[in-house]
Amino acid sequence: MKGSGRLITIEGVDGTGKTTLATALLEHLTRHGVDARLMREPGGVETSERIRELVKDPALTVGARAEALLYAAARAQLVEQALVPVLESGAWVLLDRFVDSSLAYQGVGRGLGVDAVRELNLFATGGLTPDRTLLLSLDPEIALARASERQNAVGEAPDRLEREGQEFFARIREAYLSLAAAEPNRLRVLDASQAPSAVLDQALAALADFL
Repeated sequence: MKGSGRLITIEGVDGTGKTTLATALLEHLTRHGVDARLMREPGGVETSERIRELVKDPALTVGARAEALLYAAARAQLVEQALVPVLESGAWVLLDRFVDSSLAYQGVGRGLGVDAVRELNLFATGGLTPDRTLLLSLDPEIALARASERQNAVGEAPDRLEREGQEFFARIREAYLSLAAAEPNRLRVLDASQAPSAVLDQALAALADFL
């Protein structure tokens, strides 16, 4: 299903520097002759981007199950329309969030259960699994402060999920770390408290067997 491409996902709570790492990683890989594309979740294709607007809108009431289903629907469309064709072409995809986000946010954060959310996403993705996942780990208080600083800098209001409190994001971080402990070969934990250049070095070390 994946062809000869590599699917590299980047995970972590908001404010850990996922976008910064993804951009730096794309530049590094491209400079070294790797055909790589950067995509985000939810989003990446038009249908999924429209679902993103819905699920992040703070003016809307979205129940936990509906939230999990919306993320899975956006993911299903991204997999079918973009991920599979790109991976089959032999290119790498750097993906900002994937199934692990739903396991952490909806499975644990919303209390739906990791197994139930995993089953839903197995159907949504057709079983597509990342070759490697880079988990940016950072104290939730620092991550939230960083996210707030970024939003203030661009005049952006917090979205529906970003309005959750520190306790919610502490649960998410612990959920991520539990997932990493269960799959240490796929999920590599990076110290996001370090400078961006050092985080990139950690990421490259985590991908060394593919390079």
